[in-house]
Amino acid sequence: MRRLTMALVALLVAGGALTFLAVRQLAPVAEEAPEVLFVVERGDSLARVAQKLEREGLVRNAAVVKWLARLRGLASKLHAGEYRFAASLAPGAMLERIAAGRVATHEVSLPEGFTAAQIGERLAAHGIVDAAAFAAAVQDAELAAQLAVPAAGLEGYLFPETYRLPRGLAASDVARILVEQFQRAWQDLEPEARERGLEMHAVVTLASIVEKETGAPEERPLIASVFANRLARNMRLESDPTVIYGIPDFDGNLQRRDLDDAANPYNTYQIQGLPPGPIANPGIDSLRAVVRPAETDYLYFVSKNDGTHQFSSSYRDHINAVNRFQRRRASK
Repeated sequence: MRRLTMALVALLVAGGALTFLAVRQLAPVAEEAPEVLFVVERGDSLARVAQKLEREGLVRNAAVVKWLARLRGLASKLHAGEYRFAASLAPGAMLERIAAGRVATHEVSLPEGFTAAQIGERLAAHGIVDAAAFAAAVQDAELAAQLAVPAAGLEGYLFPETYRLPRGLAASDVARILVEQFQRAWQDLEPEARERGLEMHAVVTLASIVEKETGAPEERPLIASVFANRLARNMRLESDPTVIYGIPDFDGNLQRRDLDDAANPYNTYQIQGLPPGPIANPGIDSLRAVVRPAETDYLYFVSKNDGTHQFSSSYRDHINAVNRFQRRRASK
């Protein structure tokens, strides 16, 4: 009996020691530490994740981490992705984050007026998505239909905003996030646009032109009024940015022959009405300007070379403005 009692005591002591060691091994590596990016690759096993955590100095013991994951039922629930961990975080908390898929996100600012190609380049620069894959998603007519975009592609509907995005998403999922942000913005404008008989695609197309024509926020309703007045009078829009959009590999030098090129479907010096679709991705202010243009009789505008424009109601006044702001500049 005494031997049995001693054996039980020994087991309890051993168990207590093991428990102490386990608790010790599951304590954070440091009291304070900076966050680092930790990557769980697609297909990584629990053992590989635990070993990487130990190798990168984030946990004390990979074997104990594996044991804890199995104990908590997390072994088969680990999600691939990037995570932000500090060595001051408990291993259990790291496992919970990986199992919940609470991946790290990266801030990306997409300015108003970026084209889909520019957006793809910006996203690629932040490591969010491959630019070529994003371009393919933007041109996917089936994806556009799924997202209720009334066009064969997503140009114009990739809403400019500052986003926090994880790496590792499919290009189509990234595009979906941007389009859904546009749809939320459009909800506020849709009733007013419908009252004025304006279809969404026409608004987005014209707003993209307004966006590219001026960088001065206060001018957007005026620019929109010029184009609305010209459309109402069946006048061509004659917008340089639309021509440029239709020129492959534009070199920055718009020439007379470009304005005369009737083969360019975006050449609004040659075609009547709106171009086939948006030439950029407009922000909410340009969309609002098209839905609520200023009430003017302006038909023309010319750059004053300071980021703003001179607006005119007659062709004579427009020519005078061109002579004042453009030809004088060219002669200097």
